[in-house]
Amino acid sequence: MKPEDFEELLANCADEPIRFPGAIQPHGVLLTLSEPELKIIQVSANVGTLFGHAPEALLNQPLHKLVGAEHAQAVQAMAEDNTFFDAPSLHVTFKGAQFEGLLHRHQDVLVLEFEPRLEDFKPRARNGRTSDLGKMLQRLQSAKTLQALYAISVNEIQAMTGYDRVLIYRFEEEGHGQVIAEASAPFMELFNGLFFPASDIPEQARELYRTNWLRIIPNASYEPVPLLPKLRPDTGQPLDLSFATLRSVSPIHCQYMQNMGVLSSMSISLMKGDKLWGLISCGNREPLLVPNDLRMACQTIGQVLSLQISAMEALDLSRQREEKVEALALLDHAMKAAEDNVFDGLAQQGQLLMDLTLSGGVAIIEDKQMHRYGNCPEPAQIRALHKWLQDSGQPVFSSHNLASAYPPAAEYQAVASGVLAMSLPKPVDNGVLWFRPEVKENINWSGDPNKPLNLETSDAGLRLRPRTSFEIWKVEMAGISTQWSHGDLFAANDLRRSALENDLSRQVLRERQAVRARDELVAVVSHDLRNPMTVISMLCGMMQKAFSSDGPHTSRRISSAIDTMQQAAGRMNVLLEDLLDTSKIEAGRYVVKPVALDVSQLFEEAYSLLVPLATEKGIDLSFNAEPGLQINADPERLFQVLSNLIGNAIKFTPRQGNIGISAMSNGEEIVFSVRDSGEGIAPDQLPHVFDRYWTQAENNPTGSGLGLYITQGIVKAHGGRIDAQSQLGQGSEFRFTVPKVTVVANS
Repeated sequence: MKPEDFEELLANCADEPIRFPGAIQPHGVLLTLSEPELKIIQVSANVGTLFGHAPEALLNQPLHKLVGAEHAQAVQAMAEDNTFFDAPSLHVTFKGAQFEGLLHRHQDVLVLEFEPRLEDFKPRARNGRTSDLGKMLQRLQSAKTLQALYAISVNEIQAMTGYDRVLIYRFEEEGHGQVIAEASAPFMELFNGLFFPASDIPEQARELYRTNWLRIIPNASYEPVPLLPKLRPDTGQPLDLSFATLRSVSPIHCQYMQNMGVLSSMSISLMKGDKLWGLISCGNREPLLVPNDLRMACQTIGQVLSLQISAMEALDLSRQREEKVEALALLDHAMKAAEDNVFDGLAQQGQLLMDLTLSGGVAIIEDKQMHRYGNCPEPAQIRALHKWLQDSGQPVFSSHNLASAYPPAAEYQAVASGVLAMSLPKPVDNGVLWFRPEVKENINWSGDPNKPLNLETSDAGLRLRPRTSFEIWKVEMAGISTQWSHGDLFAANDLRRSALENDLSRQVLRERQAVRARDELVAVVSHDLRNPMTVISMLCGMMQKAFSSDGPHTSRRISSAIDTMQQAAGRMNVLLEDLLDTSKIEAGRYVVKPVALDVSQLFEEAYSLLVPLATEKGIDLSFNAEPGLQINADPERLFQVLSNLIGNAIKFTPRQGNIGISAMSNGEEIVFSVRDSGEGIAPDQLPHVFDRYWTQAENNPTGSGLGLYITQGIVKAHGGRIDAQSQLGQGSEFRFTVPKVTVVANS
């Protein structure tokens, strides 16, 4: 076929006017009505043959001229109340034949259809019995599996309607469909299990199936009956017959039916949410018109079956998950038991990993290590694939046609046409990749999917013509594996979650061990260095006695050096104590031993120790406590807090400044305050004053940055809290709380 012919073919296919055929099937009559007058504005040309009225004489006439006042009033009531489906049936008689009226509104016009009323319709009971809707619904609800549900549906609908063949056709992701259940008479060709190419049901036809539950063709060899006039007088456009029971179908489809050996068909849509899941397709070798009430029953069955399929598929998904739980638990245990990392644990469970997803091979990657089990691509190929997967940014990836997304996979599609992979957000390469081989499954096609269209030439140009042969074609699916199921995807995601949790748990454990080791090192170093530092201090004292600062020049130099050594040793002792306290605070092992303390006595001790430092800078140091205050506190540790806060205040308060220390009762606690008139703390630094290693850089060259951090730890160990307020140039205030001594009344 020439390219230009193919383009014309596609255009013809896309333009097939299946919603606007301009004609109906000949077993009934259709007319359209204006509102609210109910005047006939279009009518099918066979109204003369079936009803004995010339079509031209009915146009622009009120409906009662055709059906009588009583029936016209019934139509008016249905239209006004929008009770098109709940109202009593409209039964009329023309030329001695009974007809049933069906009414609907679409695109601002009423469409009234009449088709023969079949009161004596009795289907042939091919399975030895007839069926009714109530019993059928009970049997549908009793189905325990999807396949049982399908089998009950096709057998019951065949019993109700008498069709020679009833099958369920499910659409696949790729667009084609498969017959998954069938009830057929012995003389019918069997289609169960066959695949039909997507071109058999074009997209516009699928859209009609999606919006319209039911379509019926009583006799595929019919001659279409045109509408008069051809176009709607009110719009000048063809009448949209999407929801008309009598809508004439594509002649291509009628030929398609005859090629399949059937002259009558009925299709019932099966929906999953708002998507077309499949069809119940009924066919009969001879013409067959199923009454409307029975068709409505079949439509109800289709709706119930749709709900049942959705519910049972959900149960099936749950079952798929449950089947993976035991294997996932074993893999979780293996990851926990691994010494170094989670992937080492998985690497010992190659067969279990393959069984988890029914894969042909699996690769486990952790940095430079790679473990392969089963049938896998070569290591270099796996590394390249893994890098591509990492670049895609998907933590879990799946494909049953890998080469279509990653062309290099065509080199090894025999072992890895499908891949399922997961990885963790770690700085090193890691992941698990499952592989499935190319199935090269032989699919039974009804017709050749590679040549789905035949051509014929007509006066209208190049047209589609349905296949004339339904020979079964065997097609090898190159580069395609069996699809990864919902359960497989669940397993990969759950394994990743479990691996991530175990990996994070290991990281936390390693960090805890590192902290513990650091604390132990600090404790050992503090203990082991304290004795040498004490010896150094003692020796410095002895040397100081031997060299007087009033002696000769050499003696004074040695005396000054000894003073420096003593200061350094003292600072080293303080730093060792601070490091030890810091380690205990971070490890949550800082312990205080509170006793009842008198605040006034505590202030006196602090004053006697710190007032010399304040006097040296001319700073006024004042203590003020409410009388009788008692607290529960560790004497040594609380004195450390006061010494640190007051010492900092003296250090950063300029000469002739003032510092006030106070203690006041506040309910169940005592609030201590240390306020100075110093230089203050910058607003951007204030939130960080209690951080480790924070120091006020100016005027503090020897600060370790641990004093306030330890102070906060001591206050918290007492069950209190501490905060700081400051303004540059105006001073700072540190406030902390300590529990008050509880006085128990005598009983």
